[in-house]
Amino acid sequence: MKDVLKELERRREIARMGGGKARIDAQHQKGKLTARERIDVFLDEGSFEEFDMYVEHRSTDFSMEKTKIAGDGVVTGWGTVNGRPVYVFAKDFTVFGGSLSEAHAEKVVKVQEMALRNRAPIIGLYDAGGARIQEGVAALGGYAEIFQRNVLASGVIPQISLIMGPCAGGDVYSPAMTDFIFMVRDTSYMFVTGPDVVKTVTNETVTAESLGGASVHTTKSSIADGAYDNDVEALLQMRRLVDLLPASNTSEIPEIECYQSVTDHDLSLDRLIPDNA
Repeated sequence: MKDVLKELERRREIARMGGGKARIDAQHQKGKLTARERIDVFLDEGSFEEFDMYVEHRSTDFSMEKTKIAGDGVVTGWGTVNGRPVYVFAKDFTVFGGSLSEAHAEKVVKVQEMALRNRAPIIGLYDAGGARIQEGVAALGGYAEIFQRNVLASGVIPQISLIMGPCAGGDVYSPAMTDFIFMVRDTSYMFVTGPDVVKTVTNETVTAESLGGASVHTTKSSIADGAYDNDVEALLQMRRLVDLLPASNTSEIPEIECYQSVTDHDLSLDRLIPDNA
């Protein structure tokens, strides 16, 4: 029995390393946390229960069968935020750039359905480059399943998206259907296709920031609801947001203690509306 447990722990360690130390180091050099580090910051300590840690893709085209990594680019599970249950999935950029395969999509759909069934918020941490091109239509079909769950969950449970890296394609369609979108300044981008494709098709040169950076989506397009300076700040602010939201459309609204008298003047309200619209 001990041998079985040792083998299980060995496989867990391999799965936790994602794409390997070199890619994790590259992620840190860009000022970004890994998928598992983000989950650790966001959820209460020790509360995370992971699903489908050993799932691998099933593709055999383009010699993909020679490259399989446990988890297949997304970490899914549930945990608690200040004692309240939430479901979470985090794209792992160190594994195939976080790109979505058929198996990857099935993991996300599973956690979406569990959140809906248990009437709890679902939070997506995005850091990915869209569909896995090697799987073609199978990957795109996986996105269709995810979008369907976004629609079914709309108005039923809170759906929150954190854009924490260069996201394109389906990894921005899905967040656009959720209730809240937040971004990280200078490291996160949202666009349907990147600057290289825009250059090829329209011959227009644009930067990633001007095409889909946090400044554009929080001040011009209004796609995103807010932006933060780094991963940790964004994740801590999401913990605050979850505290303010009901768990579902059938749950009571959370009550938060307030120590300010209702008769006190709040001068900050005077600055809420700008002098010049």
